[in-house]
Amino acid sequence: MNENSTIWEAENSPEGEFTRFSRTLLTLGAVFTIIILVVGVFGNLLTIISLIRCPKVRNIAASFIISLCLADFIFCIFVLPFNAIRFIHGSWRLGELLCKLVPFVQYGSIGVSLLCIAMITVNRYVMIVHHSAYARVYQRHWIVAMILFCWIFSYGMQVPTLLGVWGAFGYDSNLGTCSILKDQYGRSSKTPLFVIAFVIPCLLIVLCYTRIFWVVHQSEMRMKQHASVANAVQNNLRPTTGGRLSVDGNASGQVSDSGTPQQRVIPSTAPQPVRIKNQRDIKARRNEWKITKMVLAIFISFIACYLPITVIKIADKDAAHPEAHVFGYVMLYLSACINPIIYVIMNKQYRQAYKTVLLCRSTAMLTPKTPRTSGGNSEMEGRRIQLQSQSYPGIGSLHGRVTAGIPLTAAASTALQWNYSK
Repeated sequence: MNENSTIWEAENSPEGEFTRFSRTLLTLGAVFTIIILVVGVFGNLLTIISLIRCPKVRNIAASFIISLCLADFIFCIFVLPFNAIRFIHGSWRLGELLCKLVPFVQYGSIGVSLLCIAMITVNRYVMIVHHSAYARVYQRHWIVAMILFCWIFSYGMQVPTLLGVWGAFGYDSNLGTCSILKDQYGRSSKTPLFVIAFVIPCLLIVLCYTRIFWVVHQSEMRMKQHASVANAVQNNLRPTTGGRLSVDGNASGQVSDSGTPQQRVIPSTAPQPVRIKNQRDIKARRNEWKITKMVLAIFISFIACYLPITVIKIADKDAAHPEAHVFGYVMLYLSACINPIIYVIMNKQYRQAYKTVLLCRSTAMLTPKTPRTSGGNSEMEGRRIQLQSQSYPGIGSLHGRVTAGIPLTAAASTALQWNYSK
């Protein structure tokens, strides 16, 4: 450590928060920080490799998840080790330069993480609520631009603070940590940055998920109605001679009491590859909905991890409750390693991808298989749906809702699969 760092350390010797902490409490903080560091580095790196290697989990949302994992990985590598040392020594002893760079990386990584979560939420929102615009919005160059925006915006907002133009990074003796301080003119960027980089993205995420769940709820209600109609039609169809179906059960060629020939419905049979494709589409939609719920869990965990330290810093500025501050720090650091745990718990495909990478297996087993269908089959399928939508009210609408990307209920899926199996 050079002479300037020694002088800076002496001038900024901690007489604040950490001097009131017991050695046992600081040791526990250091132990938990190191554990989170190891789990976070391993979990996020494993997730990045798995999403890159395994085609089955490599979708548009995966691009943002990789960016999210990279931000958490950087947080673990460049922030947690120095904070573990801070717990061990009970003060900041790493010099002025690192006291500026570490919070810069810390706040930047937090901003990238939250913006990536917001981008994934918007992706889910567009897919479910505005499906017709999904393919236009999420092209490769736009996805790259969105990810770059998350990084440039999060770190770019802090450049004035890093240069000392709008607030300054430095050691806060009251909090016992390196943070954003007031500059020579008494200005601080902490509150504006908090509002811009935290509050606004959180509000956006909440609004998007509110709209998503409302649309899904309305869609499920419509699916139940369509399924009821489809089941009613199925119950009214009974076999007649010659393999035909009659609405009232009379044999082919029979007439009613009024002398009018009975209407007969001849159900068409979809080609096997088409049925497989439709079933795969239904499964894909369900998986997309699982990803949507997984992202919601990530957002909730993000808030749960960052809220304690925020409340504690506001409510207990004098560190009258040291154990609460250590708990807040540990929860803050936990956000860097909790996402891979959520992936494992909530998504079977991610578990398979992790297992494939850890066991060094071939990723061929995770490659989605696409059945070959001819152009004639597609045309026949379209004609069949058109005819069935005329004969069976609700079936055509049901098929349309599936292709529109709206998750199906069990009843709607059953009705649709029954239709395809005829």
